[in-house]
Amino acid sequence: MLINHDTRCALDSVVDLVNTQPSIEGREALGDVAGLRGFVERNRVSEVGRLDQDDVTAVHAMRARFTEVFRATDDNRASAMLNAMIAEAGTTPRLTDHDGYDWHVHYFAPGASLADHLGADCGMALAFLIVAGERERLRWCDAPDCRRAFVDLSRNRSRRYCDSRTCGNRLHVAAYRARRRETAV
Repeated sequence: MLINHDTRCALDSVVDLVNTQPSIEGREALGDVAGLRGFVERNRVSEVGRLDQDDVTAVHAMRARFTEVFRATDDNRASAMLNAMIAEAGTTPRLTDHDGYDWHVHYFAPGASLADHLGADCGMALAFLIVAGERERLRWCDAPDCRRAFVDLSRNRSRRYCDSRTCGNRLHVAAYRARRRETAV
């Protein structure tokens, strides 16, 4: 599956956004303006101006909506939710080549709020997955003690863990040790 740089950045941003929930993180990672600014900087979200508590509230609502897209059981449900978010964001496609990146398309209107920016750009990135027949790439980690979301961009769609170095490795080591215990008995 061919994904351009900007779509990949938007997919990474929406995964990070979904994973900031208290039910996943253990605490509210976007509880204040400083946390929200950290999210913006970590994801290198462009064209974001001043943030305030209203932005925190609006991004929490957008995060909940994206979480429902990840949990959708079929393309019709996911596309209906995405269509609503994209329309409400006032999507305004425009070409840009900022920050040393080649030409790419931004979908948010100039001066859009952060929530609308995320709704437009991240919504379009997820919409591209549905159009490509790849919604099943939106996943939740298989590790029993992890609830993190991820987008499986592996060639054969076989990724099971949010991070193979942590969740995947931990489960593989536990299985290995269990096998060793069985053979030692």
